Amino acid sequence: MSNSPEYPELMPGFRWQDVDADGVRIRAAVGGSGPPLLLLHGHPQTHLTWHKVVPALAKRFTVVATDLRGYGDSEKLPGDPAHANYSKRAMAADQVAVMAMLGFDRFDVVAHDRGARVAHRMALDHPDRIARLVLLDIAPTTTMYAQTNREFATRYFWWFFLIQPFDLPERMIAADPDHFLDRHLAGQIKIAGSLDPRVVAEYRRCYRDPATRHAICEDYRAAASIDLDHDAADDDRRIEAPLLLLWGEYGTVGTLFDVMESWRSKARDVRGRALPCGHSPQEETPELLLAELAAFLT
Repeated sequence: MSNSPEYPELMPGFRWQDVDADGVRIRAAVGGSGPPLLLLHGHPQTHLTWHKVVPALAKRFTVVATDLRGYGDSEKLPGDPAHANYSKRAMAADQVAVMAMLGFDRFDVVAHDRGARVAHRMALDHPDRIARLVLLDIAPTTTMYAQTNREFATRYFWWFFLIQPFDLPERMIAADPDHFLDRHLAGQIKIAGSLDPRVVAEYRRCYRDPATRHAICEDYRAAASIDLDHDAADDDRRIEAPLLLLWGEYGTVGTLFDVMESWRSKARDVRGRALPCGHSPQEETPELLLAELAAFLT
């Protein structure tokens, strides 16, 4: 029996369960009815990042909102020298296994930030599973590293801080994890008042766990090593599912990268546009995001 919290006031009508994803325990909130839709969050969030949009989505879909391995109340695996436990390949396999355990072999995916990087890898490794794919506020990992300049390194400093060898970032963040998380969120969110204090409190609860902070560092270490190797090996492959890109016009990704152009060589069917927000459309402009999803996921 799980001791993980449930959030009926934030996600009414949902049920929470721990799913055995081929030996990895993944926390999932499931609600609604209709075709399956998987929601994947980013850093430093949990599945609660979707709380403003799931009531509407659950009217059309069976919504599955999970915590990625290492995040929220999902299992925290230890790091390893190759960072394979937090490769996007391993994290994507978790999510495919979750959906299979719930009885869904093919499904739509809406994914943000780190979850969107997991979904990118899922689309390459499991193309038969994804019907339609929505990626929120990312350019491909390889593109963002390849085009790194002073402004990007300054704005997204954690991409270079969190990848430092164990246990330097873990130890430094442990000095004041609430402050690190709050400053991170404040830099990403461009519409004041967008974050529900109850949700931020849960982000903080999870971030206070040393195992979560280690997993997060391993996620980023993997992105700068094994994930790049996997991407290089698949450089000639394309996302087969129709792809919708949505990004914040006031955020770092939208400001510093040509989002549409960055994905044209990665997918066969690409469309998208900017939304008037920062990094987190699901929290900053939920109604606009829902309108885009309603038009695409038909």
